Amino acid sequence: MSRVNSKLKKRCASAIAFILIFGFGLDICRLFYFQVIKSEEYKTAAEAQQLSDTVISADRGVIYDASMNVLAESASAWLVYVNPSKIKDDAQKNLVATGLAKILGDVKAETISEKISNNKYSYVKIKGRIEYNEKTAISEFVKENELYEVIGLDPDTKRYYPFGNFASTVIGMTNSDNNGRAGIELKYNDTLTGVPGRIITAKDANSGLMSSNYETKFDAEQGTSLVLTIDKTIQYYLEKGLAQAVTDNDAASAYGIVMDVDTGAILAMATMPDYDLNEPSVIKDKEILEELAKIKDEDEYDAAYNNAVYLMWRNRAISDTYEPGSVFKIFTAAAGLEEGVVSSESSYNCTGSIRVADNTIHCHKHEGHGVQSFSEGLMNSCNPFFITIGQELGTERFYKYFEAFGFTEKAGVDLPAEATPTADVTYHSKENMGIAQLSSSAFGQTFQVSAIQMITAVSAVANGGKLMQPYVVAKKLDQDGNTVYETTPTVKRQVISENTSKTVIEMMEKVVAEGTGKNAYIPGYRVAGKTGTSEKLTVDGEYIASFVGCAPADDPQIAVLIIIDEPQGYIHGGGAIAAPVAGSVMEQTLKYMNVEPVYTDEELSKLNATTPGVSGLTVSAAKTTLSEQDFTARVVGNGEKVISQYPIKGQSIPMGGVVILYTETDNNDTTSTVPDLTGLSISEANQRAVNSGYNIKVSGASLDSEVVSYRQSVEEGTKAELGSTITVYFKTTTGVQDD
Repeated sequence: MSRVNSKLKKRCASAIAFILIFGFGLDICRLFYFQVIKSEEYKTAAEAQQLSDTVISADRGVIYDASMNVLAESASAWLVYVNPSKIKDDAQKNLVATGLAKILGDVKAETISEKISNNKYSYVKIKGRIEYNEKTAISEFVKENELYEVIGLDPDTKRYYPFGNFASTVIGMTNSDNNGRAGIELKYNDTLTGVPGRIITAKDANSGLMSSNYETKFDAEQGTSLVLTIDKTIQYYLEKGLAQAVTDNDAASAYGIVMDVDTGAILAMATMPDYDLNEPSVIKDKEILEELAKIKDEDEYDAAYNNAVYLMWRNRAISDTYEPGSVFKIFTAAAGLEEGVVSSESSYNCTGSIRVADNTIHCHKHEGHGVQSFSEGLMNSCNPFFITIGQELGTERFYKYFEAFGFTEKAGVDLPAEATPTADVTYHSKENMGIAQLSSSAFGQTFQVSAIQMITAVSAVANGGKLMQPYVVAKKLDQDGNTVYETTPTVKRQVISENTSKTVIEMMEKVVAEGTGKNAYIPGYRVAGKTGTSEKLTVDGEYIASFVGCAPADDPQIAVLIIIDEPQGYIHGGGAIAAPVAGSVMEQTLKYMNVEPVYTDEELSKLNATTPGVSGLTVSAAKTTLSEQDFTARVVGNGEKVISQYPIKGQSIPMGGVVILYTETDNNDTTSTVPDLTGLSISEANQRAVNSGYNIKVSGASLDSEVVSYRQSVEEGTKAELGSTITVYFKTTTGVQDD
């Protein structure tokens, strides 16, 4: 029995030893695993329990216009978060979800409830970039319901656009995470985005924050700021003109660009209608809202709404393509001159049509222009003439210039979503350009270009033949305002010679002086331009009217492109409706740029005269003085002497204008009602204005004998000061068709 017991004891001892050794081995392995393999992970976790890490939001860089006006900047805002681990029960969770949803408005209670359902979390972001009123309401909600440990607010930043709608499709906006979503904000998102800061604070054993002695702060760094080539004043002129064009022509939209022809810098770019950058998802178009209201299905409504918003954000000047129509004749002319197939002395007999393959292509003047010079062919926008030039060039040479002017490639502007030219989709490839395609392309049909391609190509014609790289960002600034990068104008290639450039500009000047572009005429400035009208391939019976021009013609500085999409009404040609807009934008821009006007003798004869001083004279003597200088006098009051006058001595008013003579100290009758000055000739408009006690300033095609007024700067029926000046806009519908 003792021997059995001895063996049993030995076996037990062995088993115990094995267990001890094995267990120790496992402990060793486990220790190795935790201390070596998992050391970093657990170290991080331990540190996280010992440290509080607060992120400091970084401001995005500021976006300035060319004159350092702020177009976009970061403003103070707040971020609201919830600590689910501190929520007591479902009732409190529902209170938090419904309360925050009510205050925030655009965040559903169900969404919040789902976010805060896991009580293991201590920080769940609900919404960032909330406004001061929302922050105040949340603070009150927390106080009323004693939710101090559950709901918190952190400092945040929100993008703010001081001018609302201004340059909206160029600037773009940011999303809820403060990242660029469109325009410059998207294209330069990495540049504009700052580096967040951090505050790391030690915790005590009870997870309470310790004093600032145990705190390390890393300051946030503001993102790089951008200075644009966009000029706030020129942008305003363009936006105002485009908005008026949409209204006057009941058009679907209008868009345009103003470019520095020598550098490729974009001075203005706009699409109308536009949107408010501070409320980018708010649709204000009544027609769109009415259509949306008809949709009852929720999913269908959401899809339609989102589509409407994306269209509203679309920068049509770079993202859309269109048939250029007769504007393209500029480049056919340039190619023909450069290759020697046509010269300034060339002529062509237009019979009203031309046969191409099995088709007859008509001129917009069906009876024909007869024999005309090359310059007259462009001035009259004669289709058969330019078809002939295209055929004489042949496919090889025509395509060489089509490509060189940049119509087969992106212009490369530093904005997102530029339209991509695609062979045999947006334009005819050289391989598939037969006689029919060549002929139609020569006068601007059966292919499409973007507005940015068009104005870049026209600038090349204007600047001596250099195709420039268009750009919107001029400089980059660090957070101290120092320039860290400056854009250098880039010549992509020489397309045509300086001689050809000069000749084409001279021909384009005649288009404005005598041809289809006369509605772009500006007294004192030489304007070169070309009109275009094309029927949309995708929509029957709808047109695109356009005008492109540059000025001053003898030393071009700016190019202006105006495109009006789907104008309604019988009159829809580029010469009739786009040219006046371009002329107005150019006139204002040139004066703003201090380009001095140089008037012809004919223009000088129609210019304003300086008012003489007649205060202190008798009424009779004042009338005589004014009459001798071809001014009209209007007396207010029953006194015998002139107490004051308006306009005052030395002011400029039109020949035959009115001067108001006040004969009593207390003059209550200083205003009158502005009459309707539209639908009249210049002399008729001036006479009607003078009869009502007003002067006019003539704008538009004032040299043409058949002009008629179509708009006035002060609306009919408005009360205005007697003697004040009302700008009246004139245009002609005679000889401006280019279909």
